Amino acid sequence: MPFSPFDPRRLEGRRPRFRLIPVRTLLPNLITLLALCAGLTAIRLAVEDKLEWAVAAIVFAALLDGIDGRVARMLKGTSRFGAELDSLADFVNFGVAPALMLYFWGLHELGNAGWIAAMVFAISTGLRLARFNVMADDPNKPAWAANFFVGVPAPAGAITVLLPIYVYFLGMPRVVFVAPVALVYTLTIAFLMVSRLPVLSGKRVGKRVAPEMVLPVFVAVVLFFALLISYPWVVLTIGTVCFLASLPLGYLSYRKHERKDAAAASVTPSAARPGAHDPPPSEVPPLSPGHSEHPADPGRPARLN
Repeated sequence: MPFSPFDPRRLEGRRPRFRLIPVRTLLPNLITLLALCAGLTAIRLAVEDKLEWAVAAIVFAALLDGIDGRVARMLKGTSRFGAELDSLADFVNFGVAPALMLYFWGLHELGNAGWIAAMVFAISTGLRLARFNVMADDPNKPAWAANFFVGVPAPAGAITVLLPIYVYFLGMPRVVFVAPVALVYTLTIAFLMVSRLPVLSGKRVGKRVAPEMVLPVFVAVVLFFALLISYPWVVLTIGTVCFLASLPLGYLSYRKHERKDAAAASVTPSAARPGAHDPPPSEVPPLSPGHSEHPADPGRPARLN
């Protein structure tokens, strides 16, 4: 008798049973998807020549990217799925979207060279994210290395690479050399993202706040967002310049930690070296007449017997 593959009785005993997913694991992923929507919207706004709103969408995506991981750790809702989703969203938000924004803004004036620069930046973002995922579970990494990124992180790279657009909206006139300068600048940021340059991460900043600093922190955060909304191009330009100026400080701090580790490894306590307290052969006391030359306990060295 022929059977139907859609017979529910045939699949009744094989129907898989999935575990219920806690809500705390869904919230970080929803924040990541919201950031992805902002990045895709930035691409649309750039195509429509609404660069002011496109930049605002990228900044909003960067703010959401900064809190989704913290929310996941606070709610104990981290997962491998969330990590992969975050990387894919970051590639779109901070790789593809800024590259297209720069191309539509001014790199298109250089023809193929401008498109190549935009592609290099987007590809560098993907390589940066792939390397971060591979190095995240490195067991040989020292504890202090968690304070540093390897290369400029993707959100910071996206905010930094848009500096020519910030300066343009500050009132700088569009002259002939702006597009070539933007091309060189874009390639430089792309190189910094895939480089091995140590960059201060700031991951451990803000985990604990002293009671007397709660109100000043609230005031500082409100003041920052008020300035960002009122004077966006000034705040973004100053922030980008300060970030670029801090890159040498991160490198020097990383090298300082490396020198400390090297000094600690070279200075080994004498007690940890085998035979450090053994007397020289001339100072070994002779055996007493009642003792044998061979040890009483074969498991112990002759010197201790």
